[in-house]
Amino acid sequence: MTQALVDVLSTPWSYAVILGIAALDALVPVVPSETLAITGGVLAGLGDLHLGTVIAAAAIGAFAGDSSAYLLGRKLGPRARERLFQGGRARRGLDWAERQLARRGPYLILIARFVPGGRTATTFSAGLVRFPAVVFFPIAAVAAAAWACYAVLLGYYGGRIFEQRPILALGIALAIAFGVTAVVELTRKLRR
Repeated sequence: MTQALVDVLSTPWSYAVILGIAALDALVPVVPSETLAITGGVLAGLGDLHLGTVIAAAAIGAFAGDSSAYLLGRKLGPRARERLFQGGRARRGLDWAERQLARRGPYLILIARFVPGGRTATTFSAGLVRFPAVVFFPIAAVAAAAWACYAVLLGYYGGRIFEQRPILALGIALAIAFGVTAVVELTRKLRR
């Protein structure tokens, strides 16, 4: 699989692919945006791609995807509430999400960007409960830029260190990324 990612990013469309996958991942959580951003960083470390452009493509894609999920939640809000949240348990869950976003919205939006699947649930829920757009969009932009720098630079420095073995660099960078995600999730669960 890692060689396939390297092949996908070894085309003139590399930056567009990174941007598109990062955007799509916010709507479809199974899309491997972290993996692709890290791979782009490895290739930038090897000199095949431009580092700044890879970071910009990942950040713009992440912001576009998070914004789309928010706007989708906002647009579908009334209809989704009627259909999806009819039972008492579902309504309690929605009330809980609304309280959490009201209490710690910016923090949740920022942290959720680093949690695969969490970003989709959080950004869609923020739109669904009508979290203020004036707060959401700036925080989503900061989160997207931080995430892009983290993922791409992880691959970049891994690519530089393991210049002769880019697949090993990608594997180590992915392991670190998964490890950071696991620590964030574990910390979140323990804080409950």
